[in-house]
Amino acid sequence: MVVSFLKHRWQKIVLWVIAVLAILVVAVALFLDSFLTGKLSVKLKEAVLKGTDSLYHVNFSNAELHVFSGTVVLYNISYMPDTAVYHQLQKDDKAPNSLYELRVKRLEVSGVHALDIWLKKEMEVDLVSLKDPEIYISRYGNKPHKSAPKDKRTLYQKISKSFKFVHVKDIRLDGISFTYRNKSTSKPTVSVLKQMDVQANDLLIDSATQADTSRTLYCRDIVTQLMNYTGKSAGGLYTYKIRSIKLSTKTERLTVTGVDIMPLNAATYFEKSQDDRFTLHFDDIIADHFDYRTFRRRQGINAAKITLGKGFFNIFTNPHGKLKTADRLVTFPNWAIRQLKTDLEIDTLDIKDLDVNYSEHKEESGKTGTVKFMHTSGRFFNISNKKELLAKNPLCRVNLNTRFMGEAKLELGFTFNLVDKAYSYSYKGHLGPINLVDVNSAVMPLGMVKITSGQLKSLDFNINSTQKISKGKVTFLYNNLKVDVLKRDDEKGYSKKGLISLLANTFILKKDNPDNGKALPRIADVAFIRPANFPFFKTVWFTLLSGLKAGVGVGKADEKQPGQPITPKEQKEQDKAMKKAKKNKDKEDKKFREKVQGKAN
Repeated sequence: MVVSFLKHRWQKIVLWVIAVLAILVVAVALFLDSFLTGKLSVKLKEAVLKGTDSLYHVNFSNAELHVFSGTVVLYNISYMPDTAVYHQLQKDDKAPNSLYELRVKRLEVSGVHALDIWLKKEMEVDLVSLKDPEIYISRYGNKPHKSAPKDKRTLYQKISKSFKFVHVKDIRLDGISFTYRNKSTSKPTVSVLKQMDVQANDLLIDSATQADTSRTLYCRDIVTQLMNYTGKSAGGLYTYKIRSIKLSTKTERLTVTGVDIMPLNAATYFEKSQDDRFTLHFDDIIADHFDYRTFRRRQGINAAKITLGKGFFNIFTNPHGKLKTADRLVTFPNWAIRQLKTDLEIDTLDIKDLDVNYSEHKEESGKTGTVKFMHTSGRFFNISNKKELLAKNPLCRVNLNTRFMGEAKLELGFTFNLVDKAYSYSYKGHLGPINLVDVNSAVMPLGMVKITSGQLKSLDFNINSTQKISKGKVTFLYNNLKVDVLKRDDEKGYSKKGLISLLANTFILKKDNPDNGKALPRIADVAFIRPANFPFFKTVWFTLLSGLKAGVGVGKADEKQPGQPITPKEQKEQDKAMKKAKKNKDKEDKKFREKVQGKAN
């Protein structure tokens, strides 16, 4: 009985001791949580005021510090500038160019191992999470400031006396809203980014990672994603939308989905602008091995490969467009790449399933014609403006496959010299069979000609050009070609010029190539001298058009085998062709001067 009594009494005493200790621990924990929370609030506010020379202050509605669980939670944080202090700094000519504001609904730091920090000087954190942070940057000036002497120590060297290492497993910033107000110019602008998330993992600052170039900001990977971005161009002519932008610093892959550039409706656009109107869409754009560091520092675009997914590009020339009087060399791709103010280096650019439509309204017909290149795919090589790279390889090569008017297969190859002063380039192509009646939707409104019959067998061309002169060969093989020459009819749309059509089919146009009963086709040696007001694609088209005209009988074309060496007779004919090209250029220049004079009057 005594033994039993002692046994039970001992158990009760132990239970009482444990209960008292538990109460004391809880009380101490609650006291520490409450006491340290107050201390944390005071110290944090003092540190911000002191660290910013009273320019900024921080506030939060509530703070929770749980010592034993290693959790700190702050609610409704605001980091704001003191405008009175800023105005005084402006008067003293000491104000910074920009002011910053930060609002965060909830900041949580969890999994902090307090004993390791205290005893081992090792900071381990499981999670840092910010909920709905709002960031505002307001730029008021562009005045250069004298920079303080740079501290060349690494971040680890700066903290090594306090910590052996700092390790954060996960960092999450969800629902970021970023607003940039540029008030330093005569026309203030505002840029807004919303619905942006940032996730970073394995942030580690220690003696090894201070020189680890595979990490970004000491993190193993940072994934940034922006959702549903929209905006308007200056003047409000275009609205652009992006469904999402995602970048991983570990994989160096940039993925952009749902890209749209949409203009105002045609009537409103052409009323407000004299520029051509275009519409653009891509399902996705993917950049592999994207150099985000160069982009962040200098807005340079460096990537091993960029892939443009399925999409469309529609361009409508402005019927009230302003007459361009400057040299249209500025429209040449090799000129444009060379003039970029930022670094550009794209090893390979792939296009997959892009529809391209070119539309133009002609006053002569009162109608709009559209040239279509459907399901365009291809590859560009060596798009760059870096001198050291172009010294080794100055050529940008392009291979394209498309469906002309959605029907005939067209293969195109371009080569652009990105360094020479002549802005030289070349192009060659092959167009497969098509019923020529299928191109009437373009040639009737644009050329005032209707093809009543005709079957294209093939079109081949090979042209070498500079910014001034284009030379080459065009072979246009077809059967049973007949046309009607048209005039505008406001009631019917078009009416036929009967006599001119009869003369064209009987005496001018050749029905077939090769001619009936002959084996050798007619091949046109083309020469075209570019008038200064001709842009790139107009130059290409007029060069080919001269060969097409010659192939059907409106111009000189000789019967010979493709690839046959040039004869002395043909050389004389080419010299004549150059003289004719010079006359044509002079004629176009005269027409252009008359247009300019007409506009002036």
